[in-house]
Amino acid sequence: MRFIKTMTIAEGRKLPFYQRPIALLVVLAAALPLAFSVWSVLLDNFVIGIADFDGSDIGWLHTVREIPGFLAVGVIAIIVFMREQILGIVMMVALGLAVMVTAWFPSFQGLLVTTMLGSFGFHYYQTVNQSLQLQWIDKDKAPQVLGWIVAAGSAASLVAYGLIILGWKAFDLSYNFIYLVGGGATAVIAVICFFAYPQFESPTPQHTKMIFRKRYWLYYALQFMSGARRQIFVVFAAFMMVERFGFEVQEITALFIINFIANMMFAPVMGYVVQRVGERNALMFEYIGLILVFLAYGGIFYFGWGVVLAAALYVIDHLFFALAFALKTYFQKIAAPEDIAPTAAVSFTINHIAAVFLPALLGYLWLTSPMAVFGLAASMAAGSLVLAMMIPRHPCMGHETIFAKGVPA
Repeated sequence: MRFIKTMTIAEGRKLPFYQRPIALLVVLAAALPLAFSVWSVLLDNFVIGIADFDGSDIGWLHTVREIPGFLAVGVIAIIVFMREQILGIVMMVALGLAVMVTAWFPSFQGLLVTTMLGSFGFHYYQTVNQSLQLQWIDKDKAPQVLGWIVAAGSAASLVAYGLIILGWKAFDLSYNFIYLVGGGATAVIAVICFFAYPQFESPTPQHTKMIFRKRYWLYYALQFMSGARRQIFVVFAAFMMVERFGFEVQEITALFIINFIANMMFAPVMGYVVQRVGERNALMFEYIGLILVFLAYGGIFYFGWGVVLAAALYVIDHLFFALAFALKTYFQKIAAPEDIAPTAAVSFTINHIAAVFLPALLGYLWLTSPMAVFGLAASMAAGSLVLAMMIPRHPCMGHETIFAKGVPA
């Protein structure tokens, strides 16, 4: 729109701090969890207590939720006629509106529809967000800046969860009220960002067609394994806390609060660690930790270990997943600047290939053997570990894997 000022990233960095490109990324990172985290923390209690879901139903719900992620490649077609920055804001508004009406449709079919709509907003925003982060942030500062952005999102989630845990019992809040407030806050902040910030021109024009590069094969493989592995945790970890241990809304919320306090504290530190030790070592450490965590989850069912260990594993799991931004900075180092936007879309689609069918299939497996579900997750983490070993200590264009000829400059 003509009344919104357009400027380059270099010009934007000279603006007051609160109007700079990085500030916009931080504000959006803080706005997203107000809707998505509220939806997530209430979901398992809502679907079990109100919609009468079982393990199969929750598996199908998450399968539908991941379909828009699989279709994230569609972003490439949209950015032909819409700036990435504007697309991201529009998608955040869509997410907020979908969360607002979630409690109005407390049935299996109704939740499939609202979840699908919100998921398009979430996944298309995340696709664009990843692209803008890698275009707007300098390579030498990326790990630390991404760590601070993660911390900002965790802080916003902490505020949302704190209000839920304080108000759920004290004021007898309803699911409808919380969904309306959380989703509405995200939508309002996104609209404010549209008018409050200039439209920033990325330093390098992006390809507006689908891009597959043979030299990015390791990044694609790591994205695929990450998506498959993460789905098991996202779908079944919190569901286990409600189904097996009877956690109520305020207890699940308290667990999430602990997670985000830990992320606020450790995400900036992790950014510094990635910058110091490199993406290869950081990702290897993450995957080894996840193998142990998933095996311990299986032990809860095999040995009958208690709720305290389950809650501790949930927090530790989140901390390991916070290191996932090392995969972003690995790609930033090996990518041609003009490939970032289309590859972000392609990688999101690859990340969600398994997510389209895995939750539904594992939902049936969960009914017979929850331990087997977490055993499969441990094996996927082991596969990711093998792939991470192929990342060079100093990745760059032309030196994307340890098999590349020559040495980096």
